[in-house]
Amino acid sequence: MQIIKTSPTPPPAAKDITAQAQLLMSETTSWLAENWLKIAIAVGFAVLIVLLLLTLQKLSQRLCREDDALVNWRTIVGRMAARTKFWFIVIIAARIVAGYAETPVLLDKTISFLFTIAVTVQAAIWARELVLGLVEHRAGGAQHANGALNSAMNIIRALVTFLVFAIASVLILGNLGVNVTGLIAGLGVGGIAIGLAAQGVFSDLFAGISILFDRPFKVGEKVAFGDIIGVVEQIGMRSTRIRLFTGELLIISNKNLMDKEIRNVTKRDHIRLTFMLGVTYETPSATLARIPGMLHELGEAQGAKVARAGFEGFGESSLDFQFIVDVHGSDWGVAHPLRDRLLVAIMDRFAAEGIGLAYPTQTSYTAAPDGTIIMPYPEVNVVAGDLTAVAAAHHT
Repeated sequence: MQIIKTSPTPPPAAKDITAQAQLLMSETTSWLAENWLKIAIAVGFAVLIVLLLLTLQKLSQRLCREDDALVNWRTIVGRMAARTKFWFIVIIAARIVAGYAETPVLLDKTISFLFTIAVTVQAAIWARELVLGLVEHRAGGAQHANGALNSAMNIIRALVTFLVFAIASVLILGNLGVNVTGLIAGLGVGGIAIGLAAQGVFSDLFAGISILFDRPFKVGEKVAFGDIIGVVEQIGMRSTRIRLFTGELLIISNKNLMDKEIRNVTKRDHIRLTFMLGVTYETPSATLARIPGMLHELGEAQGAKVARAGFEGFGESSLDFQFIVDVHGSDWGVAHPLRDRLLVAIMDRFAAEGIGLAYPTQTSYTAAPDGTIIMPYPEVNVVAGDLTAVAAAHHT
């Protein structure tokens, strides 16, 4: 019995590919033999186009040098030019000269197909560089001095790269005739599922990125929110560490921190000191009129800017004067000693002028058996226009 060995029959798809490859080879050979002069001219033009595009790329890189301190539009254009691939330039040149040499139909379709893929991939690369450049421009180049910002840029770079190349892949598959509807739907459902599962993580992550790029505060600055005040020690991707003035280290999630109303104490322009001074009702009106000028003089003598010094109102036991001064800067180490010196200066000046600072007082009146009011202080003869004796007796 004779055994006959047969080779396996290739699948229909493999037969089609083999047939197309043989047809392309045959057409290309005939085309080269019949149009060699036009082909040579086309190749020469293609080489010139490639050289021209490479020259433009080098000039763009030179004109748009990267600046380590600042990312601007020149830097972004330079990066995009530097990321332009050589194979993309070659495909561009081939597509431009393909029609001149009467390219066979199948070869022309192949060039068009490669051109579509090259343009899609190169556009994705340019889009990535443009987005990352805009993000770094918004960050103001601070990522070079901030480790957390470097981490944020790495995460953003990965997300942007995945997004632009996912879109490019879908476009390429669509041009190949693949039905991408199911793929897009699957990616959408998968993205929603991942987003819901990691909602808390992503909330803190994006809040951290917001802090790093919006920069409401930086490491080393004093911040306050609610009853909490401290110095920022570290800004992480999920949490921020604040050293409180009481010594504790507060670790708060970025989302919770961004939900609060934050006051940047370090960036305050000045420190406002407010004093409410109450003088006795027995103070003569002429002296009362001179008190605002005295306060202005005392505040300016201490190097502070006087915002207000004037008669505020009638209190229960005093005539109230409001005195407000602004101390330039944000250093309480300067403002506190100035406040102490100013208070002592006010006490000395008021004592020299005979102005008494009021304190809460209450006068009780009693009556004799016949209903006559008994004064709580000895009666004195009052000279018209002279209230000093009455005031002194009343104060006694």
